[in-house]
Amino acid sequence: MNWYVYILICRDGTLYTGITNNLEARLEAHNSGKGAKYTRSRTPVTLGTYFQCPTKSDALKKEAAIKRLTRQKKLELINNQKNTGSCYEQ
Repeated sequence: MNWYVYILICRDGTLYTGITNNLEARLEAHNSGKGAKYTRSRTPVTLGTYFQCPTKSDALKKEAAIKRLTRQKKLELINNQKNTGSCYEQ
């Protein structure tokens, strides 16, 4: 089972980072108001980019690393990854 770390672009322009093992279902949950509390009032959200990771542990580490980045660096990830990437890229 693969895990994904994803960055969402919210309606208000803010960014949200999370992990899941089913990217499509998680994006649907965010947009239906059943996702994270942060995104509930910021729908619709769009997928900025994601990274595929082999284990949940790797995904959690990648998520933590992304959350430490500045907004500008996160936007660079979104623009440079073209919506996909490896867990080990940065």
